[in-house]
Amino acid sequence: MSEPITREVFNHLVELAALELTPDEAEYLRRQLNNQLTAIDDLNQVPLDPDTPVASHGVPYTPATSAPIRADEWHPHPDPAKLLKGAPEVDDGYIIVPEIPHQDLD
Repeated sequence: MSEPITREVFNHLVELAALELTPDEAEYLRRQLNNQLTAIDDLNQVPLDPDTPVASHGVPYTPATSAPIRADEWHPHPDPAKLLKGAPEVDDGYIIVPEIPHQDLD
């Protein structure tokens, strides 16, 4: 398989994404993307039964062969104060998360 992501295509994608990459970073990422596409192409060569459902990964879920789905149960931690001691800032039993700076795009 030839490289589907040429330097020209990659440079165009980098420009669209407004990325700033050094030439070494760009070439590394381009090679990695092409490696991923090669791996996907290799997987596509594996013959599959056309009746195999796409999401089943070849192993169907049935109650006879799989564990039953667990009930969604709440199990509180026995010592929440101990957990909160590791947090940088807390308020009334809640962890304070710092605001993430953002920038509005034009």
